[in-house]
Amino acid sequence: MDLFNSGLGKNITFARPAYFIISGFIGIPNVIYYYVFLCIVYIVSVLGNTVVMTVIYLDRSLRTPKYIAVFNLAFVDLFGSTVLVPKVLDLFLFNHRLISYNDCLTFLFFCYLYLSLEVFNLMTLSYDRLIAITFPLHYPVMVTNRFMFSLITSFWLFVITVNLTAVGLLTRLSFCNSNTVLVNSYFCDHGVIYREACNDQTPSWAFAKLAAALFLWIPLCFILATYLCIGYALSKVASAKERVKALKTCTAHLSLVAIYFVPVLITFTALGSITVNSRIINMSLASVVPPMLNPIVYVLQTREIKKSVKSLDKNVSKIPAEISENIQVISNTYNVV
Repeated sequence: MDLFNSGLGKNITFARPAYFIISGFIGIPNVIYYYVFLCIVYIVSVLGNTVVMTVIYLDRSLRTPKYIAVFNLAFVDLFGSTVLVPKVLDLFLFNHRLISYNDCLTFLFFCYLYLSLEVFNLMTLSYDRLIAITFPLHYPVMVTNRFMFSLITSFWLFVITVNLTAVGLLTRLSFCNSNTVLVNSYFCDHGVIYREACNDQTPSWAFAKLAAALFLWIPLCFILATYLCIGYALSKVASAKERVKALKTCTAHLSLVAIYFVPVLITFTALGSITVNSRIINMSLASVVPPMLNPIVYVLQTREIKKSVKSLDKNVSKIPAEISENIQVISNTYNVV
């Protein structure tokens, strides 16, 4: 056990466990199939988000503020899936449930970094839709590529700072009478860890409440408010056809909001009565399913990306024919010589 002294005027002894034990599901038979499902979801997520990022990068017509945000969403999804799923599979599929203190805090930081960025990406896309629909004439001035880059960068810096603070507060906690601490979750969960401490948990408790407001309730209220404004703006449009056309540009984003927030809200609103297994299912699905569905939703529901994919596919299919023609020309040239 890692013991160290700290204090002003008197010594305070802290006890850090050498390891955390991640429990995972409790008492569920054949749970291995769920982890196989996570593995399949991860593979689809990697392929889908890589395709979306590649299409946006290659097609210059998609280098607009909206698709800068979509590119960042795909990158965060790829990053988050890679941080979470392989480690979860290592913990439970290969039964390596023992994780060192420092590794656990690092795992915690990157998991919450991804979950926080996912929320801010949804906020960014809702703001983009709000300005595009309510102020269409001012959109090119109000939402520029530079503005979108600045907004995304500020969100990254903010989220990194907040999550580093959360991890720093956890290092102040003491875990008494045990060299290992059991974490009833599927990853190094902040709330579960700080509740196992035996000294004053108030700073971590207060910060957890603040983080829930910053990364759940405020973003959700902001997104709902943007769609109330969009609905009000569309109600003043005379043509029903124009209203439907404007709403179609929001369907992809609304789908992503529902996919992410519904399981998270179920977990947080039923916190006192929800079982450990139900909490793990809800939170793991909220963590791994959106990265898989986000690229599918955008490819299927976004006309610009579907058009770009078809264009790129045609260009790629022309390459073998062009190569064959070039070879034939070279061959004919050599025959003439």
